[in-house]
Amino acid sequence: MAGRFARGEVAVVGLGKSGAAVSRLLRRTGAKIYASDAAARGNVRATAEELCALGVDAVAGAHDLERIARAAMVVASPGVPPDAAPLARAREAGVRVVSEVEVALGFLPRTRYIAVTGTNGKTTVTALVDHLLGALGLHCVAAGNIGMSLSEVALHQTPPEWVALEVSSFQLHDTPSIKPAVGVLLNLASDHLDRYATVEDYFADKMRLFANADDGSTWVTNADDAEVERRTAEVRGTRRRFSLSDTRAAAYCTSSSGVLVLDGRELLPRGEVPLLGEHNVANVLAATLAVASADPDYRTSDARARLAGGVRTFHGMPHRLEVVADVNGVQWIDDSKATNVSSTRVAIEGMTRPAVVLLGGRHKGEPYTALASGLKRHAKLVIAYGEAAPLIEADLGGAVPVERLGSSFPDVIARARAAARPGDAVLLSPACSSYDMFDNYEERGAAFRRLATAR
Repeated sequence: MAGRFARGEVAVVGLGKSGAAVSRLLRRTGAKIYASDAAARGNVRATAEELCALGVDAVAGAHDLERIARAAMVVASPGVPPDAAPLARAREAGVRVVSEVEVALGFLPRTRYIAVTGTNGKTTVTALVDHLLGALGLHCVAAGNIGMSLSEVALHQTPPEWVALEVSSFQLHDTPSIKPAVGVLLNLASDHLDRYATVEDYFADKMRLFANADDGSTWVTNADDAEVERRTAEVRGTRRRFSLSDTRAAAYCTSSSGVLVLDGRELLPRGEVPLLGEHNVANVLAATLAVASADPDYRTSDARARLAGGVRTFHGMPHRLEVVADVNGVQWIDDSKATNVSSTRVAIEGMTRPAVVLLGGRHKGEPYTALASGLKRHAKLVIAYGEAAPLIEADLGGAVPVERLGSSFPDVIARARAAARPGDAVLLSPACSSYDMFDNYEERGAAFRRLATAR
């Protein structure tokens, strides 16, 4: 790989986990690296200093746009919008822009991967795919948008047999070589309209998963999602579908049967899936179907038993409908990962208790009116907070009880505690990003847990 980057400087834009890891990976080949980040906060400066010690010219607090325009290649971190000044300048100059995932794939030629994308459920399905491959006795790592960057995996002395790769629309935008052993498209719904001009632009990036489809490709898709069905109908390769209603699908679980069926045979009863909500039954169907589709050896009787056992021992992901406390008969549920309206709608529809629902954060461009129907059935109160609070109140105030608060999260939790009664639930499912008040959704979820259990 060293020769590939020896003819010029590579510019890495963004010094988060992905940017730092790909800088280290490229530097290991002897490549000349300029890495920069517009942010100047302490953790970014610390990362820049660590990279400088490795011979990377890393800068926190500014981008040298003309230097980026002279680069042989630009690597974009997923948090950097395509129209950000450094990437726009690179494209103006005709410089190739690729994702961190694109670079890392070049260093993992013998590692097979199952790539998972969709608007909602990506992280849960990716983590479950990783868990299930482990249950089959295989060496697998979960990477990509799930937390560990793919470049970090490529830095391992011994690469894994398999990677469960979560890919966001942002990552897919600049990953032209993606060609998974199995590609999974879970669903398509409006999201990221703070970054995309139109929903069609967002969907187009999701569909880049299929850019290299051929007759030998294998795809797992959602038979219950009309947009997915329409867009994948003519994709080349074998399309294997999962469903909560269609018994013709390769994997299904109908409400009448209460049994998960994989390739025509019972896998396990619905009651043995240790996750909340019907959407998580769909996630289990998608993950088990993806693993079973990856290799004929993963469809034997012994493998099926191991897959069923893997489902039973999977306990979900933090901040995704995670019950974090039960205090005085009130259940506190952390769904901080729900950063779009469609994800929050699923969470609300899954409530089995009267709920105090916490909505708010930074607005992402979607109206909140789609939540009204579910809130009428399941919510006793909506607490709107943060930057989006006025929009939430305007969209929902005529349909359900809404109280608007400011940007003090302790005040939000205190009001929720006062409103909830034994037998109720307090659901944090914000339908917004966290960036008005927190660095990320994990920090928001951790604050929710801490305040929920405080005495």
